[in-house]
Amino acid sequence: MGEGRVRVRVGDNGVATVTMVRSDKHNALDYAMFEGLLEAADELAANRHVRAVVLHGEGKSFCSGLDIPSFLAGSTGIDALLVREPGREANFAQRAAYDWSLIPAPVIAAITGNCFGGGLQIALGADIRIAAPDAKLSVMEVKWGLVPDMAITQSLPGLVGIDVTKELTFTGRVLSGVEADALGLVTRTAQDPLASALILANQLAERSPDAVRAAKRLYNETWAGTDAAAALALETELQSDLYGTPNQVEAVTAGVAKRAPCFTDPD
Repeated sequence: MGEGRVRVRVGDNGVATVTMVRSDKHNALDYAMFEGLLEAADELAANRHVRAVVLHGEGKSFCSGLDIPSFLAGSTGIDALLVREPGREANFAQRAAYDWSLIPAPVIAAITGNCFGGGLQIALGADIRIAAPDAKLSVMEVKWGLVPDMAITQSLPGLVGIDVTKELTFTGRVLSGVEADALGLVTRTAQDPLASALILANQLAERSPDAVRAAKRLYNETWAGTDAAAALALETELQSDLYGTPNQVEAVTAGVAKRAPCFTDPD
């Protein structure tokens, strides 16, 4: 997958672990890494047995951002990142961040070390972010005379105000995990983000996959820019679809009997 840049493992309980494998470069984004991330997102979106996803980087860092020298020296060039396939909302580079929102199951990013530029935008594409207190995060594109362009317009506005977004983008300053938590860029901090993310993923895997998938869809489609009538209608639609289904009945039955539920994966 992407010349070995990304490793995907799915456990028996439906928890998938996605690992960026380029630790010698702090998991910097070369073309093969982009390919691997897109392939992983497509694979997991199609796998109905996946109930939660944990995304992290091997070694010290989550992802240090775009490996510009590799594109300047390679045959693909920077322009290859801007190609948009017919029928896709996002271009090649944007999909590395945006496509995590297309996976029906929740995605948790475990952030350690450097999380810069495109790496931060990939993390922002996850539903939940757990960062080490000493992690380093930055919207760093201004350092290279660029704007952030990996679907940040679809992720950051739902987390922080426009003034914070502009300040971080204009300066490119580096935040600690603690400050990122205070600003709302990450969900919370943990000394061992990967272990914490896996614990959470296992907890989510024990919930009704129908309900969790519906909840992700509900919030993704209504959190910003949707009129009240459409949002309320979607609540009703999703709830109606869940009522009386085997997993919904099992949730109630198990709750009344005070036993662990046994859910089935979607068809």
